[in-house]
Amino acid sequence: MSEINIRAVLDDMIEAARLAGTLTLDYFHRRGSLKIGIKGPGDFVSEADEQSELLIRRHLLSRYPDWSLSGEEFPPVDGADRTYRFLLDPIDGTTNFLAGMDYTITIALRRGTETVCGLVFNPVRNEMFTAIAGAGAYLDGRRLALSDGGDVGQMVVGTGLPLPSLSLYPGAYQRLDAIRQEIGAVRVIGSAANCCAYVAAGRFTGYFEQTGFIDTAAGILLVQEAGGLVSDWWGRGPEHYERSGVLIVANPSTHAFLLRHLSQVPIPDSSR
Repeated sequence: MSEINIRAVLDDMIEAARLAGTLTLDYFHRRGSLKIGIKGPGDFVSEADEQSELLIRRHLLSRYPDWSLSGEEFPPVDGADRTYRFLLDPIDGTTNFLAGMDYTITIALRRGTETVCGLVFNPVRNEMFTAIAGAGAYLDGRRLALSDGGDVGQMVVGTGLPLPSLSLYPGAYQRLDAIRQEIGAVRVIGSAANCCAYVAAGRFTGYFEQTGFIDTAAGILLVQEAGGLVSDWWGRGPEHYERSGVLIVANPSTHAFLLRHLSQVPIPDSSR
């Protein structure tokens, strides 16, 4: 296939995210009447999630009909061209959404195993975070830079609760408590994509959690393009995070601090 215009594809992704933002905000303002399903403990899905994903699917696949797509709410679409695949979460932070709090829409484009561009859109705050591999990370056109965060006492770290199951990652909660006692603050904002975007924007100095790759593919690119580090809890690269499901994104000093604590959690055999 001939080389594609990544900037043009990102523009189409931005358009899809903004359309989905308008749709989900309409649901957001009448969320009390939504039909809600439960996928698992603390894992909700609403008609807003489903309709947002369908809108984004239609928008992107109408422009790139041969490409593939994987989302949170419906089975993947495997196109004739398996080289390119969109990854999307139509509402990252459904619990937040249903409670009237900030949520995000996130879309990434993968070329093989590489994320070539991505976005994280917060419709409530009307913030559009974007990145193209090798071209930097931006918030509404303004280039992003990490927070210095060199002093441990001034670090602000995001995470999600509950942390991984104690049976799979014994000691995770003890590590969280040790981290909490040393740094400036721990914040839980309920959206993995938003946490990654906040690291890229310098609002957080770091973020760690057990979470899905679809939720964070675009956010990881944002952090990398802003100059941050990405690994699993044992310092291995993003490809290992895809398997283990436990993630650190941070500026260099916060990454070293988090790695010192989280690497003490034993690696399960399934993540080796």
